[in-house]
Amino acid sequence: MRNLAIYDMDRTVTRTGTYTPFLIHAALRLAPWRLVLAPLVPLVMLAYAARAISRKRLKEWNQALLIGRSVQRARLRPVADSYAERVLRLNVLPGALAQIAADRAEGRRLVLATASYRLYVEAIAARLGFDDVIATNSIAGLDDRIMARIDGENCYGPDKLRMIEAWLRAEGIERAAVKVRFYSDHASDAPVMEWADEAVAANPSPPLERLAARRGWRVERWDR
Repeated sequence: MRNLAIYDMDRTVTRTGTYTPFLIHAALRLAPWRLVLAPLVPLVMLAYAARAISRKRLKEWNQALLIGRSVQRARLRPVADSYAERVLRLNVLPGALAQIAADRAEGRRLVLATASYRLYVEAIAARLGFDDVIATNSIAGLDDRIMARIDGENCYGPDKLRMIEAWLRAEGIERAAVKVRFYSDHASDAPVMEWADEAVAANPSPPLERLAARRGWRVERWDR
């Protein structure tokens, strides 16, 4: 069985976050009139910062504002594809591409584990050559409409670790049978980094850089 290389995405593989830019990209293509609601997005973020709503609710409300409460999957697919092309052209770090290629050459199974939505992450992951995706899932209606509701957990912090472990079980992979290398830029991924056999702080935020120094984790600078 191949060993695993698991990557966070936003600001690890990419220079900047991808979620809000995706919502704007989708709004422009599906319903440009929704951009008049964009000024409400910072208000939702303020509510999150004030701990009035959860991170999960933050994402659901912003999606409802800019894409709508539901949208047909068939309409979203070309939007996700065009956004993925844009991300690869403008927002992927060359150092991340080099590391992905090195892990692939070592025979590692490549997994993208991100809090971003699967509805567009899969298109990005496919273009980067990842084998598997673990991401925040959306509830789908019976008429194959994607709802502005998260199915299960937001793939963030301790929930990301739980989702990775659930993926291992679903794939029939015994944790003790593989070596896991994990890359992230953010201290919210500390639970996964502690769990991994090899943790790499890639383009680390200051809190993660301090934590990496205490834990002896390798630091990579793909953003320079």
